[in-house]
Amino acid sequence: MTSATSEITAAADPSAERRRLLGAFLRRHRERLTPAEAGLQGGSTRRRTPGLRREELAQLCGISPTWYSWLEQGRDMSVSPQALARLAEALQLSVAERAYLFEMTRKRDPDAPAAGLTDRPPPSLLAALEAMTAPAYLLDRLWTAVGWNPAAERLFGGWLGQGGPSQGGGERNLLRYVFLDPTARSFILDWDNRARRLLAEFRAETARHPEDPAVQALVDGLRRESPPFVRMWDDHGVLEREGGLRRFDHPLDGPLTLEQVTLRPGDRTAYTLVMLLDPADGAA
Repeated sequence: MTSATSEITAAADPSAERRRLLGAFLRRHRERLTPAEAGLQGGSTRRRTPGLRREELAQLCGISPTWYSWLEQGRDMSVSPQALARLAEALQLSVAERAYLFEMTRKRDPDAPAAGLTDRPPPSLLAALEAMTAPAYLLDRLWTAVGWNPAAERLFGGWLGQGGPSQGGGERNLLRYVFLDPTARSFILDWDNRARRLLAEFRAETARHPEDPAVQALVDGLRRESPPFVRMWDDHGVLEREGGLRRFDHPLDGPLTLEQVTLRPGDRTAYTLVMLLDPADGAA
């Protein structure tokens, strides 16, 4: 297959482009790893390139050299998560590189933390919330608030206030607040549209781990308790999480229009940082 033909095929088939990029990624990391770094002893030192040969990497991983060559060539073939894990270890990939490998193959890393388990947000991220003057809060992968500043507590009193969500106490999950707390409908203006978009964004974000039992438990609970949730969830809307204007009717401060900014800390992909800014602050 010529280079031009490969480019046309990749353009017509996104999965072919993914396989091509995966092959280039593996080849680059194989070529940068020397036999000594890989722990190989002996063998010929006469090499056209300093990196590992395909057959050497295949030997380290306990896989067929032919199978590995096909993987580098971008062929359409089956690959198991266990084989990918051995490749990641043999190539000494970093955490980000390993995650990229599994993302490109659409496989789940068998050594990833079990679904439902999360580490605690780092103190530096919680300290950043306190340093912000605008309302700001931190969500985990289930969109439960795990940190917020006093300004956010004042703005979202029914959700983040000291009394806790709806009737006091319990976890501060954003979806459960929006769909189960009766005060949310009057506080969030244009509630129906905002709730629908919120679910579409949540579906898009959790699609990376559809087997997560904690996500499924959250959805199942809301399906039992909220008919509007069932109606909107069954629409199967999908949207990227984005910012924009948000309108509220605050019980103390009256009508408010704020600009939402959503950030994902680079080294903590399980968390989402959300800030609500005064639109006037960004005016020229």
